Amino acid sequence: MTNAPLAVVLVSGGLDSMISAASAREAGYRLLALSVDYNQRHRVELAAARRVAVALGAERHIVLPLDLSAFGGSALTDDIDVPKDGVGTEDGGGIPVTYVPARNTIFLSLALGWAEAAGARDLFIGVNALDYSGYPDCRPEFISAFESLAEIATKAGVEGAPFKIHAPLQHMTKADIVREGTRLGLDMGISWSCYDPAPGSVHCGSCDSCRLRSKGFQEAGIPDPTVYAVQP
Repeated sequence: MTNAPLAVVLVSGGLDSMISAASAREAGYRLLALSVDYNQRHRVELAAARRVAVALGAERHIVLPLDLSAFGGSALTDDIDVPKDGVGTEDGGGIPVTYVPARNTIFLSLALGWAEAAGARDLFIGVNALDYSGYPDCRPEFISAFESLAEIATKAGVEGAPFKIHAPLQHMTKADIVREGTRLGLDMGISWSCYDPAPGSVHCGSCDSCRLRSKGFQEAGIPDPTVYAVQP
């Protein structure tokens, strides 16, 4: 694998990012794993990110500190309650308060910087636009636009070595994602999805992310290894 190409994979510790990174490994890439410690409410996910990076054999794993709680504006970074009343709901509907302003733009920008420095031309992100919470930076048009931006924003792109942003889960349902994790032989129990950990560092079972995770396993007909404080 020493002659295999490098890819920078965003690894949050969540199920989607784990399976996205595993897809990169299956495609023959050597992995550079990037996680961001943005002072998120659910920082327990960073321990999961470390487990995932080790399990997938990443050549290097950077956990980069970037305190987005200084900006606030999200239930994950501010003193705002995480909604527990059903997937995708919030006051007035629309995009949930768990949306972190420009998070994937920030994360992909960091991954892009590392990719250019390391000589990688491929980035993997586990966004999904079917069974998800409605975040605007998970949509295909965002991925396409960022790829275009990377071409004009970097020395490599300007010199004719453009970057490819891979979103292998983009059009999968959560059940599809769980099935893919099973096909890849992954221990999905080492991943973390919950936005608002319950005492004992277990999944709360009530936030959007827990509900989506549970729904995926149920619809896939695959046993869910997750420990929930309340069964979704």
